[in-house]
Amino acid sequence: MIKWIQNLFSSAKTEENIDYMKKYLIVGLGNIGAEYVNTRHNIGFKVLDFLAKKEGLSFETVKLGALAEYKFKGRTFFLLKPNTYMNLSGKAVKHWMDKENIPLENILVITDDLNLSFGTIRIKPKGSDGGHNGLKNINLVLNTQNYTRFRFGISDQFKKGQQVDYVLGDWDEEEKAKLQERLEMSSEIIKSFGTAGLENTMTSFNGK
Repeated sequence: MIKWIQNLFSSAKTEENIDYMKKYLIVGLGNIGAEYVNTRHNIGFKVLDFLAKKEGLSFETVKLGALAEYKFKGRTFFLLKPNTYMNLSGKAVKHWMDKENIPLENILVITDDLNLSFGTIRIKPKGSDGGHNGLKNINLVLNTQNYTRFRFGISDQFKKGQQVDYVLGDWDEEEKAKLQERLEMSSEIIKSFGTAGLENTMTSFNGK
Protein backbone atom coordinates (compact mmCIF):
# COMPACT_ATOMS: atom_id res chain seq x y z
CA MET A 1 0.00 0.00 0.00
CA ILE A 2 2.78 2.41 0.98
CA LYS A 3 4.68 1.57 -2.20
CA TRP A 4 1.53 2.22 -4.26
CA ILE A 5 1.11 5.66 -2.68
CA GLN A 6 4.79 6.43 -3.28
CA ASN A 7 4.43 5.43 -6.92
CA LEU A 8 1.35 7.62 -7.24
CA PHE A 9 3.19 10.70 -5.97
CA SER A 10 6.24 9.83 -8.04
CA SER A 11 4.07 9.61 -11.16
CA ALA A 12 2.41 12.95 -10.40
CA LYS A 13 5.81 14.56 -9.90
CA THR A 14 7.08 13.21 -13.23
CA GLU A 15 3.96 14.51 -14.98
CA GLU A 16 4.51 17.91 -13.39
CA ASN A 17 8.11 17.96 -14.64
CA ILE A 18 6.98 17.05 -18.16
CA ASP A 19 4.45 19.90 -18.19
CA TYR A 20 7.10 22.24 -16.85
CA MET A 21 9.45 21.36 -19.71
CA LYS A 22 6.72 21.80 -22.33
CA LYS A 23 6.23 25.50 -21.61
CA TYR A 24 8.13 28.10 -23.63
CA LEU A 25 8.48 31.86 -23.33
CA ILE A 26 8.99 33.49 -26.72
CA VAL A 27 9.93 37.15 -26.30
CA GLY A 28 9.81 39.56 -29.22
CA LEU A 29 11.72 42.74 -28.49
CA GLY A 30 10.42 46.12 -29.62
CA ASN A 31 9.02 49.46 -28.54
CA ILE A 32 5.34 50.22 -27.99
CA GLY A 33 3.64 53.05 -29.87
CA ALA A 34 2.31 53.55 -33.41
CA GLU A 35 5.49 55.34 -34.49
CA TYR A 36 7.54 52.18 -33.92
CA VAL A 37 5.25 49.56 -35.48
CA ASN A 38 7.03 49.14 -38.82
CA THR A 39 10.55 50.01 -37.74
CA ARG A 40 13.53 47.68 -38.08
CA HIS A 41 14.07 47.74 -34.32
CA ASN A 42 10.61 46.21 -33.82
CA ILE A 43 11.20 42.99 -35.74
CA GLY A 44 10.65 41.00 -32.54
CA PHE A 45 7.11 42.36 -32.23
CA LYS A 46 6.53 41.86 -35.95
CA VAL A 47 7.49 38.17 -35.85
CA LEU A 48 5.09 37.49 -32.97
CA ASP A 49 2.30 39.51 -34.59
CA PHE A 50 2.75 37.51 -37.78
CA LEU A 51 2.57 34.16 -35.98
CA ALA A 52 -0.45 35.26 -33.93
CA LYS A 53 -2.35 36.41 -37.02
CA LYS A 54 -1.47 33.22 -38.89
CA GLU A 55 -2.74 31.04 -36.03
CA GLY A 56 -5.77 33.17 -35.16
CA LEU A 57 -4.42 34.24 -31.77
CA SER A 58 -5.16 37.45 -29.88
CA PHE A 59 -2.81 39.36 -27.62
CA GLU A 60 -4.09 40.30 -24.20
CA THR A 61 -2.77 43.29 -22.27
CA VAL A 62 -1.10 41.90 -19.16
CA LYS A 63 1.41 43.03 -16.58
CA LEU A 64 4.49 44.45 -18.33
CA GLY A 65 3.35 43.56 -21.82
CA ALA A 66 0.99 41.90 -24.28
CA LEU A 67 0.67 38.12 -24.20
CA ALA A 68 -0.77 35.45 -26.48
CA GLU A 69 -0.87 31.74 -25.70
CA TYR A 70 -0.14 29.33 -28.55
CA LYS A 71 -0.57 25.57 -28.22
CA PHE A 72 1.21 23.36 -30.72
CA LYS A 73 2.04 19.64 -30.63
CA GLY A 74 1.57 19.36 -26.88
CA ARG A 75 3.65 22.45 -26.14
CA THR A 76 2.48 25.81 -24.82
CA PHE A 77 4.19 28.89 -26.18
CA PHE A 78 3.72 32.19 -24.33
CA LEU A 79 4.29 34.93 -26.92
CA LEU A 80 5.36 38.06 -25.06
CA LYS A 81 5.73 41.62 -26.34
CA PRO A 82 7.10 43.68 -23.42
CA ASN A 83 5.57 47.14 -22.99
CA THR A 84 8.51 48.39 -20.94
CA TYR A 85 10.31 49.85 -23.97
CA MET A 86 13.43 48.17 -25.28
CA ASN A 87 15.87 49.32 -22.60
CA LEU A 88 13.89 47.70 -19.76
CA SER A 89 12.90 44.44 -21.48
CA GLY A 90 14.47 42.30 -18.75
CA LYS A 91 11.80 43.23 -16.21
CA ALA A 92 9.03 41.71 -18.35
CA VAL A 93 11.06 38.62 -19.23
CA LYS A 94 11.85 37.90 -15.57
CA HIS A 95 8.26 38.45 -14.44
CA TRP A 96 6.72 36.03 -16.96
CA MET A 97 9.50 33.52 -16.63
CA ASP A 98 8.84 33.34 -12.89
CA LYS A 99 5.04 33.56 -13.13
CA GLU A 100 4.75 30.66 -15.58
CA ASN A 101 7.65 28.72 -14.05
CA ILE A 102 9.51 28.50 -17.36
CA PRO A 103 13.08 27.15 -17.32
CA LEU A 104 15.85 29.32 -18.74
CA GLU A 105 16.53 26.84 -21.54
CA ASN A 106 12.94 27.28 -22.77
CA ILE A 107 13.28 31.01 -23.36
CA LEU A 108 13.76 32.41 -26.87
CA VAL A 109 14.39 36.14 -27.37
CA ILE A 110 13.87 37.60 -30.85
CA THR A 111 15.84 40.70 -31.69
CA ASP A 112 17.20 42.77 -34.58
CA ASP A 113 20.90 42.63 -35.45
CA LEU A 114 22.84 45.27 -37.35
CA ASN A 115 25.78 42.92 -37.90
CA LEU A 116 23.79 40.54 -40.11
CA SER A 117 22.62 41.26 -43.64
CA PHE A 118 18.88 41.79 -44.08
CA GLY A 119 16.81 38.73 -43.22
CA THR A 120 19.75 36.56 -42.18
CA ILE A 121 18.89 34.24 -39.31
CA ARG A 122 21.25 33.51 -36.43
CA ILE A 123 20.14 31.38 -33.47
CA LYS A 124 22.54 31.03 -30.54
CA PRO A 125 22.20 29.36 -27.12
CA LYS A 126 24.00 32.24 -25.37
CA GLY A 127 26.21 35.23 -26.01
CA SER A 128 26.94 38.86 -25.29
CA ASP A 129 24.46 41.67 -25.86
CA GLY A 130 26.35 42.79 -28.99
CA GLY A 131 25.56 46.40 -28.11
CA HIS A 132 21.80 45.76 -28.16
CA ASN A 133 20.11 47.60 -25.28
CA GLY A 134 17.27 45.10 -24.97
CA LEU A 135 19.63 42.15 -24.58
CA LYS A 136 21.84 44.20 -22.29
CA ASN A 137 18.96 44.72 -19.86
CA ILE A 138 17.83 41.09 -20.04
CA ASN A 139 21.39 39.95 -19.25
CA LEU A 140 21.45 42.34 -16.30
CA VAL A 141 18.07 41.36 -14.84
CA LEU A 142 18.46 37.60 -15.36
CA ASN A 143 22.11 37.81 -14.30
CA THR A 144 23.08 35.46 -17.13
CA GLN A 145 23.72 35.38 -20.87
CA ASN A 146 22.72 31.72 -21.10
CA TYR A 147 19.38 31.98 -22.87
CA THR A 148 18.61 31.42 -26.54
CA ARG A 149 18.47 34.42 -28.80
CA PHE A 150 17.13 34.54 -32.34
CA ARG A 151 18.84 37.37 -34.18
CA PHE A 152 17.16 38.74 -37.30
CA GLY A 153 19.52 40.64 -39.57
CA ILE A 154 18.58 44.22 -40.48
CA SER A 155 22.00 45.04 -42.06
CA ASP A 156 24.03 48.19 -41.45
CA GLN A 157 23.32 50.21 -44.58
CA PHE A 158 23.46 53.64 -42.98
CA LYS A 159 25.87 56.56 -43.11
CA LYS A 160 28.09 57.46 -40.20
CA GLY A 161 26.13 59.02 -37.34
CA GLN A 162 22.77 57.81 -38.68
CA GLN A 163 22.48 54.49 -36.82
CA VAL A 164 19.59 55.56 -34.60
CA ASP A 165 17.58 56.93 -37.53
CA TYR A 166 18.23 53.74 -39.49
CA VAL A 167 17.26 51.35 -36.69
CA LEU A 168 14.15 53.36 -35.84
CA GLY A 169 13.31 53.85 -39.52
CA ASP A 170 10.84 51.92 -41.66
CA TRP A 171 11.81 49.05 -43.95
CA ASP A 172 12.61 50.12 -47.51
CA GLU A 173 10.58 48.79 -50.44
CA GLU A 174 13.03 46.00 -51.31
CA GLU A 175 13.03 44.78 -47.70
CA LYS A 176 9.25 44.90 -47.49
CA ALA A 177 9.01 42.69 -50.57
CA LYS A 178 11.18 40.03 -48.91
CA LEU A 179 9.83 40.36 -45.40
CA GLN A 180 6.81 38.06 -45.79
CA GLU A 181 8.97 35.03 -46.58
CA ARG A 182 11.32 35.83 -43.69
CA LEU A 183 8.40 36.11 -41.28
CA GLU A 184 7.08 32.73 -42.44
CA MET A 185 10.47 31.20 -41.69
CA SER A 186 10.59 32.95 -38.32
CA SER A 187 7.28 31.32 -37.37
CA GLU A 188 8.71 27.92 -38.24
CA ILE A 189 11.77 28.64 -36.11
CA ILE A 190 9.61 29.30 -33.05
CA LYS A 191 7.72 26.04 -33.53
CA SER A 192 10.93 24.11 -34.18
CA PHE A 193 12.54 25.49 -31.02
CA GLY A 194 9.76 23.98 -28.92
CA THR A 195 9.33 20.69 -30.78
CA ALA A 196 12.66 19.76 -32.40
CA GLY A 197 14.94 21.39 -29.83
CA LEU A 198 17.64 24.05 -30.02
CA GLU A 199 20.39 22.03 -31.73
CA ASN A 200 18.13 20.82 -34.54
CA THR A 201 16.68 24.30 -34.98
CA MET A 202 20.15 25.84 -35.26
CA THR A 203 21.16 23.23 -37.82
CA SER A 204 18.01 23.72 -39.88
CA PHE A 205 17.81 27.51 -39.92
CA ASN A 206 21.10 29.25 -39.13
CA GLY A 207 22.45 31.20 -42.06
CA LYS A 208 19.28 30.89 -44.14
